[in-house]
Amino acid sequence: MTTVATSVNRAQNQSAGKVMSWEQTPHGIAGITDKAYFNICLYTAKIVRVQVSRTVPFTPNPYSVVASPEETPVNLHEEADFLILETKDLKIVLNKNEWALTYYDQNGNLLNQDDPAFGVSWLGTEVTNYKKLQPHEKFIGLGEKTGGIDRAGQAFVNWNTDYFAYGVNDDPLYMSIPFYIGIHQELAYGIFFDNTHKTTFNFGASNRRFSYFSADDGDMDYYFFQGDSVSEIIGGYTSLTGKLALPPKWALGFQQCRYSYYPESEVFTLAKTFRDKDMPADVIYLDIHHMKKYKVFTFDGEKFPNPKAMIKALNAKGFRVVVIMDPGIKVEKDYLPYEEGMDQDLFLKYPDGETYEGQVWPGWCAFPDFTAAKTREWWAEKMAFYTDAGVDGFWTDMNEPASWGQHTPNLINFDYEGEQVSHRKARNIYGMQMARAAQNGASTNGQERPFILTRAGFSGIQRFAAAWTGDNVASEEHMLAGIRLVNSLGISGVSFAGYDVGGFCGEASKSLFARWMSIAAFAPLYRAHSMINSNDAEPWAFGEEVEEISKNYLKLRYKMLPLWYSAFYKSTQDGLPVAKSLAIDYCFDDHVYDARFQNQYICCDALLVVPVESHKEITKAYLPEGQWYYLYNDDSYKGAQEIYVDTPINYLPVFVKGGSILPLQSPVSHTAEQHDGILRLHVYKGEGTSSYIHYEDDGVTLDYQKGKHHKRTITLDSDQQELVLSTVEGDFTSSFTALQVYFHGFSVGTATINGNQASVHREQLAFLQPITDFDPLPDNRLPYYEIEEIPVVTVPYDRDKITVIFDQ
Repeated sequence: MTTVATSVNRAQNQSAGKVMSWEQTPHGIAGITDKAYFNICLYTAKIVRVQVSRTVPFTPNPYSVVASPEETPVNLHEEADFLILETKDLKIVLNKNEWALTYYDQNGNLLNQDDPAFGVSWLGTEVTNYKKLQPHEKFIGLGEKTGGIDRAGQAFVNWNTDYFAYGVNDDPLYMSIPFYIGIHQELAYGIFFDNTHKTTFNFGASNRRFSYFSADDGDMDYYFFQGDSVSEIIGGYTSLTGKLALPPKWALGFQQCRYSYYPESEVFTLAKTFRDKDMPADVIYLDIHHMKKYKVFTFDGEKFPNPKAMIKALNAKGFRVVVIMDPGIKVEKDYLPYEEGMDQDLFLKYPDGETYEGQVWPGWCAFPDFTAAKTREWWAEKMAFYTDAGVDGFWTDMNEPASWGQHTPNLINFDYEGEQVSHRKARNIYGMQMARAAQNGASTNGQERPFILTRAGFSGIQRFAAAWTGDNVASEEHMLAGIRLVNSLGISGVSFAGYDVGGFCGEASKSLFARWMSIAAFAPLYRAHSMINSNDAEPWAFGEEVEEISKNYLKLRYKMLPLWYSAFYKSTQDGLPVAKSLAIDYCFDDHVYDARFQNQYICCDALLVVPVESHKEITKAYLPEGQWYYLYNDDSYKGAQEIYVDTPINYLPVFVKGGSILPLQSPVSHTAEQHDGILRLHVYKGEGTSSYIHYEDDGVTLDYQKGKHHKRTITLDSDQQELVLSTVEGDFTSSFTALQVYFHGFSVGTATINGNQASVHREQLAFLQPITDFDPLPDNRLPYYEIEEIPVVTVPYDRDKITVIFDQ
């Protein structure tokens, strides 16, 4: 086999150089340049993998990609200076004189191009791919990154970092997802750089020639995605790295956390207060004070003398319990997890074989090596301590990994599935593998679905855990920054994500907490969390007005459970987020990147949420193309325009997209409580046809994987004024026995159900309960809205096809 030149000037840039030889492979081509080895592999007609390295064999990341190349027809031909690979969707041109790639779609449109002088290059061990900047190119994604939605002109680092009270423009944070989407000239493409070392993404910062992505070491190993839309590119990325597993329904309810609730009497008081005040909630967290001296797999016997009985009593009130798990194992003789870890060789080590120790909450600790399969299996087995006590969910924290001093020595050894690597390569993957172990441990009974929440992760984390955005601050800026973080995580495959409502660090004002509660009602993960030695921060702790506003939005969240659950099911199928940045559906509309509008997003494909600071009484919103209805009074607006909207503290601006089908249920106190049996379908007039997939199962077990589900497609033809519910798929009996259809934007006088005449009545409707005891807006404007006299038809709900035709 031909070998590459070994002489390397590590002080200057060294490009891959000229192609010396190549050969066709089952899925593409492989070859050698005068400085490197390369492989171009087609995974599909729209997804291509590119590997370049100065050494062979390649050393890929074994954790993120779960797909294999498909059989893909490809035309391959050679010209004097180029090799050209073509699929039905993609044309890839390799310059043989200086290794560089150019990507076109099959219409000949330029998608992405390597800088022809540098292409793939090295500076010492650092490997970089330089890309020519396209005119007016925008960049979105990269997961948990602060700043604006458009990353152009900025640079970011991926290095999982414990960052207490981070600033709204600080980088890096806790999670690394090296996947982005480029947008220019009505075209879009995606790139996933699959290298777990510290990486840098420069989108034209400090230069106007190129963008680039680089890693401190390892291979240039990336995937290129072509798609006719941003949604298709995200779908391609999640087809590689995996999709969200359907969470238990209780995880979609409200979750209350504090650092920390103890002793158990305080936990019982918390649960009782939620129920006494008629505030829906499903989850209570136990932070580090539930443990004995902060040691994982223990309960403090004084604070929690009988945790099993406590959890059973909370379950009886409709609460699930989630406990925190930190990776640090206290160095302590006769502490069984430490003794077992030492005996079974499970901990991270220095190169000379000595166990690495770092300080965290318990003191000096050893750290399990979650990049070893045997360690993950051991951790999963140890979690029986919690599952036997009835614990329902697990919160993996401090898993960057974090330690006091925040500077883990790079020479520490990790197993990395047998490869044996240093901290430089393994750090970014550590938190994801801890979450993987936790998911396995929570799944051992094989009955209920696991819920894992993680702070750190890497590409593919969505297969194992939900994410939250770490130690945020109680400020207006952080409230809005958290929305952008969650929306960016959604672009990057992490559909189940949220932020600490009210802010973890510092103390929220009354108005800030009220606004945050209303915004978070439309976030995938709805969790309030606050820090030790701060004022109480439960929804009732800020006075009567805030309590009533919080209750209103909590109840709305629970009314929306059919919509949320169906949206999560859809995400498990297509990989798209349930909270979507406007840059997904409207990526070529420059308004969505405007600083005034970049916090807006689409919730569950139906609702346009307009976040706004708590001190504002009016704001400007941008309505993208289409028809939009103000949720609280049905005022109708044409899209592609900016409008002013009132923003009293008790009403968050929310608009419904024309053509949407919005399923609601009666209010409940928790997700396991039975509703009144009526599915309320709100249909909004749009143009043409639109559809929604209604999905149900038992919400808890894995039986849905065996056909125990209830799924039907509901289609609205706004022009023909016809609503069709398809025949039900699956063996699960719906929890609903009746259907009421509410018509928004339609003039309805008569209706037929499966050809039979049905009566139409009119009903007054309010999505939120008016709060009339508090001050109105200036100019005597009322701080609430009601929909009046809306047409409604009642329909029997059964498994067969249902057709509702309505007319004036």
